[in-house]
Amino acid sequence: MADWGRRDALAALGVAGAGLALPGWTQARPLPLVRNFPQKGAMLLQRSRAPLLETPFELFDQGIITPNDRFFVRWHYDDIPLSVDTNAFRLKVDGAVSGRLAFSIADLLKLPRVELTAINQCSGNSRAYFSPRVPGAQWGHGAMGNARWTGVRLKDVLDRAGVKAGASAVRFSGLDRPPGEAPWFAKSLSVDHARDGEVMIAFAMNGQALPMLNGFPIRLVVPGWYSTYWIKALDHIEVLDAPDDNFWMAKAYQIPATPRASVAPGTKDFPKLPINKMLPRSFITSRGSGPIKAGAPLHLRGIAMGGASGVAAVNLSVDGGAWQKTVLGKDHGKYSFRGWEMTVTQLAPGPHRIAVRATNTSGDTQLPDPIWNPGGYMLNTIEAITVHAA
Repeated sequence: MADWGRRDALAALGVAGAGLALPGWTQARPLPLVRNFPQKGAMLLQRSRAPLLETPFELFDQGIITPNDRFFVRWHYDDIPLSVDTNAFRLKVDGAVSGRLAFSIADLLKLPRVELTAINQCSGNSRAYFSPRVPGAQWGHGAMGNARWTGVRLKDVLDRAGVKAGASAVRFSGLDRPPGEAPWFAKSLSVDHARDGEVMIAFAMNGQALPMLNGFPIRLVVPGWYSTYWIKALDHIEVLDAPDDNFWMAKAYQIPATPRASVAPGTKDFPKLPINKMLPRSFITSRGSGPIKAGAPLHLRGIAMGGASGVAAVNLSVDGGAWQKTVLGKDHGKYSFRGWEMTVTQLAPGPHRIAVRATNTSGDTQLPDPIWNPGGYMLNTIEAITVHAA
């Protein structure tokens, strides 16, 4: 990725001019693939307002990095920013701090620059594969993306404000607005997590300014955690002196306090906690189920994620046989997708089930048994395709 100087970043973010403004999008036709959202290519339409756009799965076979114009979109409320005056924009920092601050874009760009490749994955990615089905957006596997994020450390911003002793959490909110009396969308992290030096405020993805629908002009990046914490169009940081009890932390995005966040289907009463770290996952991207030539080598490739840790291994199993090691691709960092490949040989005529499994550096691995919870969150069951050799 090209080095971003301060002048380049200011120009890209529109600080030297009037800022970025986008026209409102037209109402999408009832088609599965649409192209009429600003700064976006062909996307799978889950909902037009507030927009939920899914990355077509075949795109993940084209590289480790997800292009900005095909990166998934998820907003909660209709009233999202369609234009931002970057000259007037301010990021407010207040609450349990020594002094309230308001950072302009230019102020943020004066802070030390950091870059990180990390996966942004919706909590409900793959919800359509839950059985029994649960309510909510019926995402396939495309509510995720991997990007090179450029920005500044959240720790550096908080240190400028001076976090007071005894502070408990840091709450984040953006330029989107709730309707009526609906609760403001806000998420929080513990003070120690917020100041770990990895959580960042990004102003660029893949060397370009953030698309409007992905959080322009700045967004929070919480590597290894689900997307609900990655606040888009971030404009307010509040340091709290007690745990956050707002709706979006205390009521929404709650998962069972059980291994893999799984309970028996239909269970409604169980101990809960806020969703947090991602789990390892892996996919075959080079092909889906279907016919192949018997006896011919079958070359497979795909992607894997370690969740909150790096990818240690990706293994394949054919027809329930022993797990075989694949060849891992370049390591772009522990929070990134990692490519893998392997050639399967001598498949006899007939059907064959080929499964893929990722294990992370913490020793967590995918399991074959299904996951279920009423939110449809955190699916990471082993994925497989079925090929028929003839």
